Amino acid sequence: MQVEILNTGTELLLGTTQNTHGGWLGAALRNLGVRVARQVTVADGEPVMEAIKEGVERADILIVTGGLGPTSDDLTREAVAEAMGIELIEDEHALRVIEAFFQKIGKEMAPSNRKQALIPCGAEVLPNPNGTAPGVYVPPRLGKGAPCAVFLLPGPPRELYPMYHAEVPHRVRALADIGESHTMVEMKFTGIGESDFHESLDSRLQAIRGLEVGYCARPSEVDLRLIGEAEVVEEARQLVAEVFPDEMISDDGRSLEKVVVDLLTEKGLLIATAESCTGGAIASRLTDVAGASEVFTHGFVSYSNAAKSQLLGVDEAALEAHGAVSEVVAKAMAEGALQQSGADIAVAVTGIAGPGGGSEEKPVGTVWIGLAVRGREVAAVRAFYPKDRATFKLMVEQRALDMVRKVLVRF
Repeated sequence: MQVEILNTGTELLLGTTQNTHGGWLGAALRNLGVRVARQVTVADGEPVMEAIKEGVERADILIVTGGLGPTSDDLTREAVAEAMGIELIEDEHALRVIEAFFQKIGKEMAPSNRKQALIPCGAEVLPNPNGTAPGVYVPPRLGKGAPCAVFLLPGPPRELYPMYHAEVPHRVRALADIGESHTMVEMKFTGIGESDFHESLDSRLQAIRGLEVGYCARPSEVDLRLIGEAEVVEEARQLVAEVFPDEMISDDGRSLEKVVVDLLTEKGLLIATAESCTGGAIASRLTDVAGASEVFTHGFVSYSNAAKSQLLGVDEAALEAHGAVSEVVAKAMAEGALQQSGADIAVAVTGIAGPGGGSEEKPVGTVWIGLAVRGREVAAVRAFYPKDRATFKLMVEQRALDMVRKVLVRF
């Protein structure tokens, strides 16, 4: 099916508001087994009229976000009615819901809000418990021209996302004739590159009939997307898991930090971090996960040598003799974090992010990662990521978290 997304809003083109709807809707529809063929963003007002006229003639399903407000530049309803040759009528129930919303928040409804109850005749009103603008579903063949199903969804994410989940998937499935057995699995890997999959798995995956395969590579991570009937996807998932068991972060789309927090929770363990070159980014990733407060105790940011000594008890003589970026200091940082926090596991990183500060012995991109586990010998590994500063930090975070993950899997 030809599925298109039309995002409306001048602020999206001025750069004052980031357009996240296209990516979010694309992923949500992909999970249904439907692919977005085109995404367009237009300014408020007359461009919306033009874009909807084009969209309903070209697409089988058109999803429009924004333009459902009460102001003069909110023209989405009017544009759809005009493009499809359908009369706009005031929906009594929608009006009562809008009035009730204002009563609930203790405000008088402005006359302009009455406009939000205008619905193309024969269309379905999509409830919006999180705002004043109801959504609209216009079934195909309701209007003139080519048959196109149109969804009008509000712009604010806190309104759009709940409405999508409640009102859109079952209608799209029916329109696209997609059975419940169609599924998608997203598997995440670290420590290997896209070429490893091509060399080890591509021919074997291509031999599985009815399977669609896609890759998304980023620094220190490769995501593998498997789409097809449930049995086909499961066959492929098992094959990939057998080939790269140690490198697989998850087979359910969970991020590395989410997997680490889940493993810590499952095993009843606590973690602390000691960071120099990453400046607290590892702790930030862990605490971005809901439930991290149950397993995360301390995040030490010991950027200077003085901080390493004061916060973590790293011996000044060791710093002088070996330098901050060394196996000795990485181990001492991890051990110090473990002792100071009372945690069960501590991970520490110290490196040279650049662009300056490197030497022949320790070039920019060098990092040592220490790992301390209560009751075990402290370990450390050296890695080399000669990248730009931001990419270097991301790759260090990934390696450190993956070291923790591997310890926890075998704990």
